[in-house]
Amino acid sequence: MRVGLLTGGGDVPGLNAAIRAVVKHGEGQYGHSIIGFRNGWKGVVDGLSIPLTRSHIRNVLPVGGTLLGTARFHPHRNGGGMDAVLATLEAERIEALICIGGDGTLHAASKIAEAGVKIVGVPKTIDNDVWATDRSIGFDTAVNIATEAVDRIHTTAESHNRVMIVEVMGRDAGWIATTAGIAGGAEIVLAPEAPFDIDKIERFLKHRHRAHASFSIIVVAEGAVPAEGTSMSYETQVGKFGEIVAGAIGERLKVEIEQRTGFDTRVTVLGHVQRGGTPSPTDRILGSRFGVAAIDAISQGKTDVMTALHGECVELVPLSEVAGKVKRVPDELLAVARALA
Repeated sequence: MRVGLLTGGGDVPGLNAAIRAVVKHGEGQYGHSIIGFRNGWKGVVDGLSIPLTRSHIRNVLPVGGTLLGTARFHPHRNGGGMDAVLATLEAERIEALICIGGDGTLHAASKIAEAGVKIVGVPKTIDNDVWATDRSIGFDTAVNIATEAVDRIHTTAESHNRVMIVEVMGRDAGWIATTAGIAGGAEIVLAPEAPFDIDKIERFLKHRHRAHASFSIIVVAEGAVPAEGTSMSYETQVGKFGEIVAGAIGERLKVEIEQRTGFDTRVTVLGHVQRGGTPSPTDRILGSRFGVAAIDAISQGKTDVMTALHGECVELVPLSEVAGKVKRVPDELLAVARALA
């Protein structure tokens, strides 16, 4: 069987582990030919393919990024994109396709599946917001990086008696902010799921600094916003491709806090640092498990599904149930962050 493989959307640590597993298991166990497409769905549209063999995946397990390259491109949103995808798959004699990506890539996969292509999705995103899976590839490494940053910020914040704001990724869901904030001991965690009241933040900081502390740390997700009706007006800043402008909410909070409290306030924007570097063992293992499960599913005739981690087990869920949905941080976890302020 000729199996296509692509990685779409933002890069994350652990993608190469998944690619490696698909190639090793697909070729070694089933004798499949694995055909990689460069630069996500854009590579399928443009016909940029490369045969993947064991020689291509040697020593890639600890390497970040993706050896196939990636792009934020969705064929169903670009004129002629769907037809071009189908034409390429026919020309390459692709019998099934494995798509590794986040909500955008998987949504596109569901549209291609509706056109009759056999597809298995694999969830990856540092935001951990893909529906129906406990974890996505890349999340664990991103949280480790963000937590280490908060740990380091602690010492400089205390040395200079400052309020330190650490901005992390998280457009629609605050998984990184919440988990890294809890793990790093941040005083305040701001996530998209719970719009904040700047007046309460002001009162908290003044009370804390008067009572027992000379510094405070705030971890904020890039998609966090003030609650409606509160005294801070803010509209999420986006770039030309609809992406949130890094540092926008962090800088706005800095200005608000300094004006309201008089405390010296600084911002650290982690940005793409969260995506890069060596994947954690957890992400290498998860990528490997998802890659093996994807090949097994295709070989057993189970398609139009996504691999998902449920507890300790990798299971398959219908791709149609995943597309267009966002997995948000539960209230219980947000409550823990508030309780430990």
